[in-house]
Amino acid sequence: MPSSSFDGLRVLSLESRRSAEIARLIQTYGGLPFSAPAMREVSVDENQEVLRFARDLMDGSFDVVVFFTGVGARILLEAVAREQLQERFLEALRKVKVAARGPKPQAVLREWSVPIGVTASEPHTWRELLRNLEQSLGTLRGQRIAVQEYGASNPEFLAALGERGAEVRAVSVYQWALPEDLTPLREAVSRVIAGQLDVALFTTGVQIQHFFKVAREMKRESELRAALLEIVVASIGPTTSAALRAEGVRVDIEPAQGKLGLLVKEAAERSKPLISSRTRD
Repeated sequence: MPSSSFDGLRVLSLESRRSAEIARLIQTYGGLPFSAPAMREVSVDENQEVLRFARDLMDGSFDVVVFFTGVGARILLEAVAREQLQERFLEALRKVKVAARGPKPQAVLREWSVPIGVTASEPHTWRELLRNLEQSLGTLRGQRIAVQEYGASNPEFLAALGERGAEVRAVSVYQWALPEDLTPLREAVSRVIAGQLDVALFTTGVQIQHFFKVAREMKRESELRAALLEIVVASIGPTTSAALRAEGVRVDIEPAQGKLGLLVKEAAERSKPLISSRTRD
């Protein structure tokens, strides 16, 4: 077992796509995982919005296109390809300034041979992306900017662009829905409230939205909020931490880099001492 250890602590994970991976990591670090996937990724039923964006891009209606996620970028291209517009779309992308928030959309854009004009420095939030866009363009005033959204909208980023005089268009290419089976999430709410979990790991803001939505449907939202203050809460990065604080939840642990392995490792190192210090207090 690694030197860092949960030492038998009960650890909640709301991860969906990588639930098995994070459960193994928790076990590797001596924790007892409880997995409650909080979301599922679904394509937008109607692709008309995406196709309108693609055609407008090909008509020269945008100066900047911003990609927030790799998955969203791929889904967007799949929708365009179904209309036999893939090559024209990619050629149009190569004629505008393209911005990518983090490594995953950057990797996809490189696969497409699309030059990346602007990236977000670590920790890869919209704030770094906004600052780097301003530095690259000089001014955002009058810039026609399309933003590929990534499930939940990012109204703060869109508002910040608008406040700086940009013409902004959000393009939603996929969204997050609650899991079809809510039993694990409901049980997670009940276990947190009952004091049957010691640590909670959060990797996206959507997890938090869905966790509290289920608690509201159970009429236990205030109980969940209070109970989360009694356990160790670990967040993968600033965006997720901001979503937790917006719900009134204290963030105890946030790794310097937003990587899943580092999140689990740091939680394993720090959870037991945090719990011990609170017990002494």
